[in-house]
Amino acid sequence: MSLPTWAAPRAVEPVDATVALPGSKSLTNRYLVLAALAEEPSRLRAPLRSRDTDLMAAAVAALGADVVDVPTTQALGATAAAGDDWLVTPGPLRGPAQIDCGLAGTVMRFLPPVAALADGDVRFDGDPRARERPMGPVVRALRDLGVEVDDGGTGLLPFTVRGTGRVRGGTVRIDASASSQFVSALLLVGARFDEGLVVEHVGPPIPSEPHVVMTVEALRDVGVVVDDADPSVWRVEPGPVGALDVQVEPDLSNAAPFLAAAAVTGGRVFVPGWPQHTTQAGDELRDLLDQMGADVSLEREGLTVRGTGDLYGIEADLHSAGELTPVVAALCALADTPSHLYGIAHLRGHETDRLAALAHEINALGGDVTETDDGLVIRPKPLHGGVFATYHDHRLATAGALLGLAVDGVLVEDVATTAKTLPDFTGLWARMLEGGDARG
Repeated sequence: MSLPTWAAPRAVEPVDATVALPGSKSLTNRYLVLAALAEEPSRLRAPLRSRDTDLMAAAVAALGADVVDVPTTQALGATAAAGDDWLVTPGPLRGPAQIDCGLAGTVMRFLPPVAALADGDVRFDGDPRARERPMGPVVRALRDLGVEVDDGGTGLLPFTVRGTGRVRGGTVRIDASASSQFVSALLLVGARFDEGLVVEHVGPPIPSEPHVVMTVEALRDVGVVVDDADPSVWRVEPGPVGALDVQVEPDLSNAAPFLAAAAVTGGRVFVPGWPQHTTQAGDELRDLLDQMGADVSLEREGLTVRGTGDLYGIEADLHSAGELTPVVAALCALADTPSHLYGIAHLRGHETDRLAALAHEINALGGDVTETDDGLVIRPKPLHGGVFATYHDHRLATAGALLGLAVDGVLVEDVATTAKTLPDFTGLWARMLEGGDARG
């Protein structure tokens, strides 16, 4: 069955726009989990409303929390996305329940440890591709903690967590080299275990490590004591989880295609509300775009990227910010010199095998991309139009849109998949190209 295509607009002049982005998916979903585990109601201000976060909100509601929209009570400025906050009132964690994970790694990995605290069975399933994504470390860790998980011996979705209402806790050792989410999943719930939790990572380095730092910071924000002095061991003390009243930062990774548009077209894009200090891996965009020839300026009001007319290839270790790879690879395909992106073997287990997909789709447009064991080598070569397949991967879709700015006739397949983390991407893209203010 063929999927619909979207004609990626060609930039006829340098972009000049302000692009206000909705909240961070990573932060929104962590806050939803912590709010469901808290002792008092929490308020999430300007959360991201997208498929992934809607799935998480529905999931914590299925486990006993009450998640309702409430009118915003303060001016949210650039980060306002839906006009409403989320008020989350925790309740007793319960089963039986059915959790639809969609294709959201945060849902399928963060919630099984929460389900272990529920009184009853909780079944997890998701999209067809979700049944291929790695889940073994979380399943094994739960079993090591005495939790029964019925997965038919696969270590994959679908499975059922047979919660008993409590978990003793203790020490678990896991290999989180396939995803930092395996560590975050356990840390988020550790304070609710009777004896707390010690998580020890054994194996190759953890990818996207800033996301673990993000989890630890979020835990400390709600009063949970976490000792992370040893970079491969995290100790979470048992105790109460405090309520949140938090403004969600804009999603910096979702800013990637818009800021990259400035570099591609020799224009200017300003993203208001860019934090001065953040745990989001997307902040690495500033250094990457600077290395590729753009002029990058962070001020109190936000971040501005200006294209200079030069676009250089780079040698970059993206191990800590793998989610930026699709847009960076698209930039590299348009650059004047070769690039080598590495440290990203874990991307083979994301929404799709992102390395194989990027190599295939860029090459199908005339590019010269070679896969390595842990990355991509991208050489300059003139591109032409054609269909850019996305494999139900939102970040592939934004990479295709970026290529379309500089290449006539790029047709992005299933661009609607961007709703996973950025609703109305195409509308926001069009408003950016029109100039002025574009708000998500």
